[in-house]
Amino acid sequence: MSLSKRGSSAEELNNSLTIWKILADQWSKSNPGGYVSLGVAENTLMHEELCDHITKHFQVASQQLTYGDGPAGSHRLRDSMARFLTKYLKPATPIKRNDITVTNGCTSAIEHMSWAFSNPGEGFLLGQPHYGAFETDITFRTESKLVQVPFGSGVDPVSVDCVAKYEASLSKAREAGTKVVGLFLCNPHNPLGRCYSRETLVELMKFCQRNNLHLISDEIYALSVWENTVDTDPAPNPFTSVLSIDPDGLIDASRIHVLWGMSKDFGANGLRLGAIISQHNPSLASSLSALAIYSSASSLTDVATANLLEDEQWVESYVIKNRKLLSENYAIVTRWAKDNDIEYLPGVNAAFFLWVNLGKAYKTRHASSEDIGCAKLDKLLLDQRIFLASGLAFGSEADGWFRIVFTHKKEFLMEGLKRVVQAMGVETAESQLPKLTGKL
Repeated sequence: MSLSKRGSSAEELNNSLTIWKILADQWSKSNPGGYVSLGVAENTLMHEELCDHITKHFQVASQQLTYGDGPAGSHRLRDSMARFLTKYLKPATPIKRNDITVTNGCTSAIEHMSWAFSNPGEGFLLGQPHYGAFETDITFRTESKLVQVPFGSGVDPVSVDCVAKYEASLSKAREAGTKVVGLFLCNPHNPLGRCYSRETLVELMKFCQRNNLHLISDEIYALSVWENTVDTDPAPNPFTSVLSIDPDGLIDASRIHVLWGMSKDFGANGLRLGAIISQHNPSLASSLSALAIYSSASSLTDVATANLLEDEQWVESYVIKNRKLLSENYAIVTRWAKDNDIEYLPGVNAAFFLWVNLGKAYKTRHASSEDIGCAKLDKLLLDQRIFLASGLAFGSEADGWFRIVFTHKKEFLMEGLKRVVQAMGVETAESQLPKLTGKL
């Protein structure tokens, strides 16, 4: 039976997604031939603590078997989330229950933003490189467009100098006939693992106001900011939420929107719980109330999350320990990169990533070979049963870059890094060149 054009497009997209096959066949001691995935942004470092808390405090009441307070999240969850986000995002105006729409993950939240603010064919600015799934989340079902913003080799994407590049891409899009309605940020940045400076955010707010754009800040890694004890050039920026900046004189507050969820800061991708926080846009709130039926979180996820967020003392200790482990694992993966002469982007202090130049590493060790890009490197990596996120999927301006996720228990992480070394290989004819040592 034939599918609609939309159905066929989804089938094509599904056929291109190897990640689900990889996740279904992951390496372990009992499955030594499985894949090691260091490509999916999952943090497993605190799973024992999280599972222990959920198990000890989880109880189901009859209300969880009903529609409860409606599809946008229970009053209890939104109240606890409002207190939690007010404490950690430090907003200029305290967050209230009605500022929050709960979704079944930030994928739905991103799509809702696109659906609410754009018509088919209209666009959103997005700096390069960017979170790989932004493209499908923003455009696939809404039929809006991405207007990618390149920065070249001389502009730091999280510095104030980036604003001129957004201006240039906006002008180019308008000249081509595309109406641009918003700007998506991921702060802290995915895949670069850095935070936007306060000065940069202020200038981006002014830019959005000048050009009648919505500023949508995905802050899903807001609490995953940690001390970099390895490299401090460029100097890491502290995390600043756009909600913490008083919009008066900078931007119409109705244009500011933040996304957050449980997947990253609490290492709970599988809970499927996200949130849209918009404090000054009643029209959006009304629109989201209608959309919420399509993206409501399970009542069981709702109550489990409320249990966590209400336990403020536990959350504080969780965040502190998680940050310590993130810092330790960053030191491990950067030491591995240095030992193996693999170029990486320094100055990271947030999220789960190291952005590495495997194309250059391969070329150095295979001087007689042609330049090799992400597509060929991807095959070499998968041949060794190791999955990394390719820069091609993240809008990287330069070929050969990959994102390594280092937020796994050390045994799993080291097995993955060993396989990256094996995938690079060393030709015996080039034995005089620096070799990949496999040191960890």
